[in-house]
Amino acid sequence: MIANTADLQAEIKVLARERNAVILAHNYERPEVQDVADFVGDSLGLSREAARTSADIIVFCGVHFMAETAAILSPSKDVLLPDMAAGCSLAATIDAIQLREWKDEYPDALVVSYVNTSAAIKAESDYCCTSGNAVEIVNSIPADREILFLPDMFLGAHVRRMTGRTNMHVWMGECHVHAGISPEHVKLQRSLHPDAEFLIHPECGCSTSVLEAMSAGDVDPDGAHILSTEGMIKRPAISGADEFIIATEVGILHRLRKENPGKTFYAANDRASCAYMKVTTLPKVLRSLERLQYRITVPKDIASRARLAIERMVSIGGTSPAPLLPGELDPGE
Repeated sequence: MIANTADLQAEIKVLARERNAVILAHNYERPEVQDVADFVGDSLGLSREAARTSADIIVFCGVHFMAETAAILSPSKDVLLPDMAAGCSLAATIDAIQLREWKDEYPDALVVSYVNTSAAIKAESDYCCTSGNAVEIVNSIPADREILFLPDMFLGAHVRRMTGRTNMHVWMGECHVHAGISPEHVKLQRSLHPDAEFLIHPECGCSTSVLEAMSAGDVDPDGAHILSTEGMIKRPAISGADEFIIATEVGILHRLRKENPGKTFYAANDRASCAYMKVTTLPKVLRSLERLQYRITVPKDIASRARLAIERMVSIGGTSPAPLLPGELDPGE
């Protein structure tokens, strides 16, 4: 007999307590998986929770690179990924060999890697970032230092515009889900819901085109906001608008509706669903806890090199100062 959703969620919560496990879920996970999690958030928020938790086990309901990050930040804990098929099309656009070759072309450049990358890429990077702190991280780097930004070309273009950096080189990678949200989708939804605020994730393939159309006067910029996923979550509570068009992966709509029951949300493209995020199901979460599978580990040499870049990501925009780069002087010294 197949257990219903409520029974599975209750069983998972009981077993998690018995195992001293914490369940982390990304905003793009299935609604029922988000609802059983102890923490739901974006990559940066979940990385911070992984770093501070006192649990013995971290069940990461997200994708592989996120579980790797948690394993690097919490080497003494067991980090479990409920389904090993949970990959990432964006992370797959660059490997460590390609990055090393790119670095050889710009030997004096600093590498800023979006968190949607493998541990091997992070080990070759000076900084990691999320969409929420990418601008802040790039602004923290001296203006005369060249930057290699990877792997998302749309986020990179957004950061380059926001910072005015002319010495920032951007890798031509993309998330297939965000790239599939086109300006035509946006224009249609805005015509159907003219009073709605428009919230757009900077990874979206439409962001560059929409921003250019705004500057040209072809698209009304009023009510449009470029936000990280967590920025999208916070915006409705402080906005006077009652309707919102959301341009990112559709999984975020569940949390938006749950936290803002009096407001209405529309997907810019209701087919913008990440198959990798959706492979995680409640039975797989339960099985992961029962069997303590699948444990994500990172080789020590890669983990030690990746840790500093990740710690910089976690600290910038948080309460702690960013660690210094080699050769930098502590202003307090």
